[in-house]
Amino acid sequence: MKIAKLAIILIGLFLLTILWGFSSEKENRNTSDIKQTSKETKVAYFASGCFWCVEAIFESVRGVGEAVSGYAGGHTKNPTYKTIGTGKTGHAESVAVYYNPKEVSFQTLVTVFFGSHDPTTKNGQHPDYGSQYRSIAFYQTQQEKEIIENTIRKLNKEVYKGKIVTEVRKLEKFYPAEKYHQNYERLHPENPYVQRVSIPRLNRFKKKFPELLKKRKDG
Repeated sequence: MKIAKLAIILIGLFLLTILWGFSSEKENRNTSDIKQTSKETKVAYFASGCFWCVEAIFESVRGVGEAVSGYAGGHTKNPTYKTIGTGKTGHAESVAVYYNPKEVSFQTLVTVFFGSHDPTTKNGQHPDYGSQYRSIAFYQTQQEKEIIENTIRKLNKEVYKGKIVTEVRKLEKFYPAEKYHQNYERLHPENPYVQRVSIPRLNRFKKKFPELLKKRKDG
């Protein structure tokens, strides 16, 4: 009898642990795209390697209010950082870019996207490789799709000689990443990966496109 009671208690504790873990995971995620969009704000979505890097790049662009790290392009619901790392969810590390179309156009954001990573590398951006790091330009309207495809044709002809492997996909669902991933590069400048990969990548972009950068007073 004592053994049976002990077993029931242990099972109860086990179930509570699972429920607590699920709750903690849920609380550690953003349940919305961080901010509500106003009439003046639009959102564009891109994937081009580690979202820490991509988020920092887009947030340096004039007309962009915020970039949110997350997951998109896959077939599973509620992906997490751990699950997409298996390569089985289909999702890629992505960013939602909140921008004012009066200050920066979707075409310019597409230019930033292609100009800040290597679109000819399949499933990765050095030093990160795997389907979760692949290059994807998401569209929500036919006009956005045409802008992306026209840009690819132009770059393939003039720069990459037909080698671009970027996926062009209709956005189905964007899942914001766990809270600790947001603004990671800015909040953790001491992180070795940030120092060796993220900051150099951001600096290369700034050097390449100085005319697109925010002025200091703009943040």
